[in-house]
Amino acid sequence: VMGALESRGVLRRMSDMLEMLMKRMDILARLENSTDFHKGDEARFPLDRFQPAAGLMERIQAIAQNVSDIAIKVDQILRNSLLNGKVVEGRRDQCEVPRDPKYPDCAGKVEWMRARWTSDPCYAFFGVDGTECSFLIYLSEVEWFCPPLPWRNRTAALPSPPPLPRVQAAFQSDLAPLLELIGTGKESLSFMKKRIRHLAQQWLRAARRLEQKLKGRQRDQKHILIHIGFLTEESGDVFSPRVLKGGPLGEMVQWADILAALFLLGHSLRVTVSLKDLQSHLGVPPGRGNCPLTSPLPFDLIYTDYHGLQQMKQHMGLSFKKYRCRVRVIDTFGTEPAYNHEEYATLRGYRTNWGYWNLQPTQFMTMFPHTPDNSFMGFVSEELNKTERQFIKSNKVSSMAVVYGKEASIWKGKEKFLAILNKYMEIHGTVYYETQRPPEVPAFVKNHGLLPQHEFQQLLRKAKLFIGFGFPYEGPAPLEAIANGCVFLQARFNPPHSSLNHEFFRGKPTSREASLAGGERVSSQHPYAEDFIGKPHVWTVDYNNSEEFEAAIKTIMRTQVDPYLPYEYTCEGMLERIHAYIQHQDFCTASSPPLPPKAKSPAMQSPPSPLAMSANATHLVWSPSASRDPRAWPPVDSLQVWVSETRHSCTETCRRHGRVCEPTFFRFLNKKEVFLQLSIACDSTEYEMNHLYPAVAENVHECYLQKEPLLFSCAGYNTKYRRLCPCRDYRKGQVALCRDCL
Repeated sequence: VMGALESRGVLRRMSDMLEMLMKRMDILARLENSTDFHKGDEARFPLDRFQPAAGLMERIQAIAQNVSDIAIKVDQILRNSLLNGKVVEGRRDQCEVPRDPKYPDCAGKVEWMRARWTSDPCYAFFGVDGTECSFLIYLSEVEWFCPPLPWRNRTAALPSPPPLPRVQAAFQSDLAPLLELIGTGKESLSFMKKRIRHLAQQWLRAARRLEQKLKGRQRDQKHILIHIGFLTEESGDVFSPRVLKGGPLGEMVQWADILAALFLLGHSLRVTVSLKDLQSHLGVPPGRGNCPLTSPLPFDLIYTDYHGLQQMKQHMGLSFKKYRCRVRVIDTFGTEPAYNHEEYATLRGYRTNWGYWNLQPTQFMTMFPHTPDNSFMGFVSEELNKTERQFIKSNKVSSMAVVYGKEASIWKGKEKFLAILNKYMEIHGTVYYETQRPPEVPAFVKNHGLLPQHEFQQLLRKAKLFIGFGFPYEGPAPLEAIANGCVFLQARFNPPHSSLNHEFFRGKPTSREASLAGGERVSSQHPYAEDFIGKPHVWTVDYNNSEEFEAAIKTIMRTQVDPYLPYEYTCEGMLERIHAYIQHQDFCTASSPPLPPKAKSPAMQSPPSPLAMSANATHLVWSPSASRDPRAWPPVDSLQVWVSETRHSCTETCRRHGRVCEPTFFRFLNKKEVFLQLSIACDSTEYEMNHLYPAVAENVHECYLQKEPLLFSCAGYNTKYRRLCPCRDYRKGQVALCRDCL
């Protein structure tokens, strides 16, 4: 029937309008029965447009009946139109479900479509009309559960022309187009744009240095979607209203820096902070999100957060599974493999509100390098030039302290510490308040209120001490303070905080506790500052011990420190890291590690190990005679294999040998031969799902190999096992990259 598609569209829209009218009639009916209805402002809602109350319900019922009659007629017309459409191509009313072993799910999917095709308007959008043929066309051409129908026009299946040459990425020298791209309308966006403007010159200088370092290397320009899910109205956007009231800014700091880095590297960006824009950019069909996208995904990469990930899953249908390898999840606190694998997390009690996505763990990108299982994204802190550094050193006030905490609740119960600190130092705060000074802040504290970033930096440049009271965890402010020449004093947590004993971490997809559960602990407010920077810039003490606390303050006042900023938190360090990830991380075509053999026949044995014993016979290295894949990243030459102690995770084991655990190398260790090479006696060897494997239970000589590659994990230990740990070297000041990774 000519124009059938247009006819269906018009009728469908008419039906939708009638349905909306019925809903409005129902609302009016409820209002009519409400006493508040008659108390309204007559100028705004004049009641004299309606008949007296006694007749209002009759009129509503009459209209509703008319609507119902029209809807029935519309439905009849629509059905007739759809039935007439079956004569198209001659065979659409004669389809049978094919029995093809290559498509074992076809019959079941057709059965599902028979019962549920009206559950989502997206099926009708793709031409499903209730006939067997329309089901099979949809399931073979839109989805991929059934074989193509032989009588269909096969032009769509012809080989597509070869792709056009990729545009080469060029470093950018002007950030103004990015600011325009970010848009307006939210305080959070304004904050991010101010930050980008403030750091613009540092970003541009860093981009020029990296460009010189790469020496004209060819880089394909990527089409990248940045969807900041936590800023969408659908996720609640609790951050934007709190930007001006002392709310947490760490996530917005990081997103601003990610945007700046991706743009300066020369990639093509689209930025969304609304669900509607996300659907438009992805090509989501109208409906409830059960159908695939209307066209191939136009983006090489998507950077989002957990909120955005959930939104994409809800609206991309089967396309989410197809394209999830292109997603990078900005994940502040990290997601450990045990929480990421849905089946394992459910069986072993690791299931949380945020985990079980079955992504490659390195697709999650963190604010600090908590665990090498995730990729370290980071952020940047402002760098000082020589003049600024000298000015700070000569103008430091040794008796001035600034408290880390913009919300009054952080100060509650800290009177004891503040009283001791007040004996030696003038205390400054930046606690937000509207009209009245917060009662939690003692009178002897000079509270500046919430300061703009530039004024806060000036305060840090004068202060000797930046002191934390245990919260917020792992924010950017301590690094900014250390970069401005402050000493950071923080509390040691005993016992360490984790999801097992602290409400803040409960529900997060990470254990973060050195325990039998096997995660990495949160032993202080800022573990990165404690472990990667340390004294003299960072002091971690027991706040419950007044003598230790007071002694630390006295020593800090006498200690001279220079401003210090780790390279990985400079603009150049972040650009270098993101460039390496974009060039080398490929989760869509990467080969999977070999699975365990199903039988013990010689033909199915795994190839010989490419590893060899080191010269001092303490660990394994990549054998000089073994082949090397030049595309492998990180390069295999950086690999060392060490056996952990029973109380150490692979993260800790590698750190003790001056190295970093590298989860992509686990596949080379997951072989029986490796136990033999390490002189480990195995009475039995089993393949099982466990995030601690490969490992050996030495007391019983039982060896275990990993059955599920997604569970390869640097985090975790158990006193029963010694783990096989893949370690690599790293660039000075850049723990995320090996020496030859750039």
